Amino acid sequence: MKFSVLVTILAEEMEDEAVDIAREAGAGAVTLLSARGITGDEKKTFFGLTYEGAQSVLMFVLEKKLSLQVLKCLTKKLDLDNDPRGIAFTIPLEHLGGIDTRELSQFTQKIEDEI
Repeated sequence: MKFSVLVTILAEEMEDEAVDIAREAGAGAVTLLSARGITGDEKKTFFGLTYEGAQSVLMFVLEKKLSLQVLKCLTKKLDLDNDPRGIAFTIPLEHLGGIDTRELSQFTQKIEDEI
């Protein structure tokens, strides 16, 4: 079985909606990280303070086929092709240790059901 990491980086206010969309599409566990980004655009200042907005990084370890399915759902429902506040991509995994065996059996069951 092949796995991928699905990484989604988006504006913090989109985090809950993205997690809900991913779960509806079949994703299980997610790791959430707080982040901030620096863009090429001119920074907004207010009384000498700069604020670029907080971001969230969502990382899912998914079976390869499922990661593509979740990526497509996130892209469509969050309109990531047109909204500059988010990006999603996958990274193939070569080696994996420590995955929850319950989640692994869910992946296996889903594949068996499709066959």
